Amino acid sequence: MKNGFLPISPADMQERGIKQLDFVYVIGDAYVDHPSFGHAIISRVLEAHGYSVGMISQPDWKDDKSITLLGRPRLGFLVSAGNMDSCVNHYSVSKKRRATDAYTPGGVMGKRPDHAAVVYGNLIRKSYRDVPIILGGIEASLRRMAHYDYWSDSFKRSILLDSQADLISYGMGERSIVEIADALAAGIAVRDITFIKGTVYKTKDTSGVYQGIVLPSYEDMKEEKALYAKSFLTQYENTDFCTGKPLIEPYPNGVYVVQNPPQPPLTTEEMDSVYDLPYMRTYHPSYQPLGGVPAIAEIKFSLISNRGCFGGCSFCALTFHQGRTIQARSHESILKEAVLLTEDPDFKGYIHDVGGPTANFRQPSCEKQLTQGVCKNRQCLFPKPCPNLKADHRDYLTLLRKLRALPKVKKVFIRSGIRFDYLLADPDDTFFKELVEYHVSGQLKVAPEHISDSVLKRMGKPENAVYERFVEKYYKLNDKLGKKQFLVPYLMSSHPGSTLKEAVELAEYLRDLGYMPEQVQDFYPTPSTMSTVMYYTGIDPRDGKKVYVCRNPHEKAMQRALIQYRNPKNYDLVYEALTLAGRKDLIGFDKKCLIRPRIKNLQSREKPEKKKVKKKTIRNVHKKK
Repeated sequence: MKNGFLPISPADMQERGIKQLDFVYVIGDAYVDHPSFGHAIISRVLEAHGYSVGMISQPDWKDDKSITLLGRPRLGFLVSAGNMDSCVNHYSVSKKRRATDAYTPGGVMGKRPDHAAVVYGNLIRKSYRDVPIILGGIEASLRRMAHYDYWSDSFKRSILLDSQADLISYGMGERSIVEIADALAAGIAVRDITFIKGTVYKTKDTSGVYQGIVLPSYEDMKEEKALYAKSFLTQYENTDFCTGKPLIEPYPNGVYVVQNPPQPPLTTEEMDSVYDLPYMRTYHPSYQPLGGVPAIAEIKFSLISNRGCFGGCSFCALTFHQGRTIQARSHESILKEAVLLTEDPDFKGYIHDVGGPTANFRQPSCEKQLTQGVCKNRQCLFPKPCPNLKADHRDYLTLLRKLRALPKVKKVFIRSGIRFDYLLADPDDTFFKELVEYHVSGQLKVAPEHISDSVLKRMGKPENAVYERFVEKYYKLNDKLGKKQFLVPYLMSSHPGSTLKEAVELAEYLRDLGYMPEQVQDFYPTPSTMSTVMYYTGIDPRDGKKVYVCRNPHEKAMQRALIQYRNPKNYDLVYEALTLAGRKDLIGFDKKCLIRPRIKNLQSREKPEKKKVKKKTIRNVHKKK
């Protein structure tokens, strides 16, 4: 091909001299050949191992022929809904349809179906009854076992069954997809590929599953929500590559869905090799007339430094997808990519981000993780930092200094999340000082999420006092450096455990700060998070205790409005919330009040009284006459 993109048409195949592709990759996103996109990584990894891959991007799921564009693949179809779960992509937390899709050419909405991996799988199966189908990507990864689906408000089966696929490659998938490809190329039937870590398969015979843990059956969990909470905790405790056991989920008619233990984390050398593949680093040129792909703007001048997160936030699915063990690229690999950025004609001297799920995690939280795995029953940072935690920013600091020193680089920003409790756990303040001095673009985004310790406990976040210590230190460093930079805290409303009482507490806290956030995230129940299980079952799987869950849309609106109580549009909701919470003391003219009584209401109450007097007088006059 004249360009270095993978084939997207028969003409591209002919140009490359390919009569039959090894794999056809069906994706819900536009085809973007950049390492921030899962389909780009998987396809390039397979290509590096000698396999040919063609891309069918956003096929018309209402047309059977759309899936046959590149013909029958020799080894199988790969299917991914895209970089996001398709329902998250389509709907806000209020289940209203979003107006745009950043992963589609021109930002056009509606180019993929809801539950895209299921729809694509069934579409393929209609035309190719016997070709292996392997699901991957975040939608399949987080729906690999029975799960609650917020958008249909139902308890769904494993996506493996509903999609008619043969295998799921869960997690990041670089190792498992090559092992699957090698097994298929060796002539092993897809039904017999049951031995690869990081995969999920279906079977009617579990006699060969070694040390398997049998989960509650789908039918039983559907009937009794508490069993799902129990099952989820077992799954959570088996997400580590060292200690994870095979999980067996029974279904009717003698069918079992079996999840093999996770793949080991990639080594630094393996991470480097993945990011050193010959990506084109942009979207396919066929999208140019349509306006390009908006999502590229967010990542074009950013660098991925690491994977994985040991933060363990309840509302985050990273534990189930990337795992809790940190995987990091070498400085050399990142610097090499940074030089590529500086050579781009559009580069203005600013590297927008150097990070990952959590920017300041560049190493495992403790030394034992690489040989013994992460702890099953305790977190690294919550509720307090573990005594074995190794909080050390020296490697990250050295990397940032090297990037700042590159020719053509004016500024290196950090925009992915900074874990502030980990930052405070580091006895050396050098990184904190240089973060403030060099890497903040006027405001630093952090995620305290809430201030009520009872809610923070359910979120898996540190108590509010930790955040307050961070804020104090941040502003002291700014003063010392003569800078006027701000903090932008991300806050979440309606998380399980949050009643109107806690929402009012948060509003009072913001009042005392003199701050009203422009952005508020209402809790969004997405598959495979501890918080979503709490939302569905009303139980915290970790301690088995009941948790208050705000499900009523109107109450959710009130909790959200309280955080932005200064917005005049929210007045009625805030008034109602304060009344219901028994906090009408916060309605008045005192400086501690959140809102004032409406003067119009006071006037309207006075006017009828005056009219009554006037009418009475008139009547009396008539009587006298």
